[in-house]
Amino acid sequence: MQRLKTHSEFQAVLAGVIVSRTVHFAMHRNGLNVMVAGSAGNGRRKQTLLAQDSTRIGALVPKRLANRAVTRNAIKRQIFSVGADFGSLLPTVAHVVRLRAGFDKKLFISASSDRLRSAIHGELKQLFNNAVLPLSSTSPGA
Repeated sequence: MQRLKTHSEFQAVLAGVIVSRTVHFAMHRNGLNVMVAGSAGNGRRKQTLLAQDSTRIGALVPKRLANRAVTRNAIKRQIFSVGADFGSLLPTVAHVVRLRAGFDKKLFISASSDRLRSAIHGELKQLFNNAVLPLSSTSPGA
């Protein structure tokens, strides 16, 4: 599994559909061919932004929801770790996991606490399971 890196890749995936949601996270998914601005001005052309040989994942953790850098980095590490576990089950498209609500500072005082780590890990597993479930539950003969 590879990571998304450029702003245009993130924007292309965020323009896609939300395939899974939890209390704190949302997962966006988009195909590999997306419309981007043409080099000759106002024209638009279809360009492949992402390699088609593997699943790609990106993490979006806004500073307004996780003020401390150590918290943002811990959340991103968890996203990539759980994403690697589910990488073979996800389709070969691009995914962005976005933090959409902050964690309560009164309940989770430290960014490195086991309580916060387990809460994030459990919620991310639920997020990825929900994203994979519709793909695996559809049978070709039904």
